[in-house]
Amino acid sequence: MAYHTTGFEAALAHAAGDDFALREDLKQAFVQSASAHHDLLRRARCDANWAMAAERLGKLAASFHATKLMDLAEEARAGAPGEPTVISRIESVIAALN
Repeated sequence: MAYHTTGFEAALAHAAGDDFALREDLKQAFVQSASAHHDLLRRARCDANWAMAAERLGKLAASFHATKLMDLAEEARAGAPGEPTVISRIESVIAALN
């Protein structure tokens, strides 16, 4: 899992404590939400929808200290709508977290 950061794991550990099942539930909820935002980003057809999806993905990533995903969301927000390389890199990070 190349994209796991100590910040992400620490955020999960802090939220769930010693409860491994809760930690896994939180991780799955994060992955599902990130996947939904990624899907919105992938389907965005205008600048406003692209920027909003990227911003929401970035805020979700920030709430769990997923720095790689935060950086990619910011890269997407600053880039052109529909940029296939950033979309594919975001997908890779989310897949690695799962």
